Amino acid sequence: MENPKEKYPKPPFQEQSQTWPGLAGKMEPKPDHGETSYKGSGRLKGRRALITGGDSGMGRAAAIAYAREGADVAINYYPSEEPDAREVIELIKAEGVHAEAIPGDLREEAFCVRLVNEAIEKLGGLDIIVNNAGRQQAHESIMDISTADFDATMKTNIYAPFWIIKAALPHLQPGSVIIGTTSEQAYDPTPDLYDYAQTKAATMNYIKSLAKQLGPKGIRVNGVAPGPIWTPLQVSGGASMEKLKKFGSQTVFGRPGQPAELASIYVQLADSNASFTTGAVYGASGGAGQP
Repeated sequence: MENPKEKYPKPPFQEQSQTWPGLAGKMEPKPDHGETSYKGSGRLKGRRALITGGDSGMGRAAAIAYAREGADVAINYYPSEEPDAREVIELIKAEGVHAEAIPGDLREEAFCVRLVNEAIEKLGGLDIIVNNAGRQQAHESIMDISTADFDATMKTNIYAPFWIIKAALPHLQPGSVIIGTTSEQAYDPTPDLYDYAQTKAATMNYIKSLAKQLGPKGIRVNGVAPGPIWTPLQVSGGASMEKLKKFGSQTVFGRPGQPAELASIYVQLADSNASFTTGAVYGASGGAGQP
C-alpha cells in the first residue's frame, strides 16, 4: 500500500528554465516515467506502436510500459531531444522488443507522412498510434501570442495528429487503436494557456468524432486527459516561474502527477481486452477537472 499524497515530490520546486522543448534529464527533480517501477505482463505482446513525443513525459511512460507489455515501439521526438530519446530506446531494447527512433518536426506534413511510413516499414506494420507530442507556451495575454507562435501550437497539437492519422489509416486493420493526449485544459482552461487549451479541446473532440467514424471499421479511438504532470513542458515555457514553483499544489494530493502514474491508462486503452471502449477520455488530474 502507498499513500498517493506522499508518493512523489511536492512543491515548492526550485526555479528552473530550459530552451524549448526541454529535456527530462535536466529537470530537478527528474520525472518518473516508470523506468524502475513499471512491471509488464504481456498485455500487448506482438503489437506495434508509434508514439509521438516518446522521449519524455506521458509519451516516454507509454513507450516504456508498451515495451514491457511486449509491444514493438517506434518513438518520434524533436531532434534536440536526442539525449532523452536515447535513454528511452535503450529501455525499450532491454525488454527484447524492437525499438525505433524517428526524430523530426511534426509541424511539417511531409515529415508526418514519412514518420508513419518509416514506422510501418521498420516495425513490419502498425496497430497502435499514440498522438502525444504537444507544444505548450504560457502567455499572460492573447496580445503576447504572435501568429507564428499560434501557428506552431496548432500545427504540433492539431495538424500533426490529422496528418499522421490520415497517413496511417489505410494500413490499420480491425483491432487497431488510436490514442490522443488531451488535458484538463480542454474542460477548464487557465487564462495563460489560451492557444494550448483550444488544441486540447479540439483533441477531445476529434477523439469522440473519429471514434464514431472508425468504429464500424473495428478501429478504436480514445484519449487520456492529464491534469498537472511534471514534464519538460513546464520548464521550457509552459508555465511562468511563479506557477512552476507551486506546480500541482492545487490538486487534492498537493503535488503534480508523474508520467509513470498515467502509463497504465495508455496500456489499458491499447489492450484488446478494452474492446468495447471507444470515444472515451480517461482522466488523471489529481481530483480536479473533467472527465
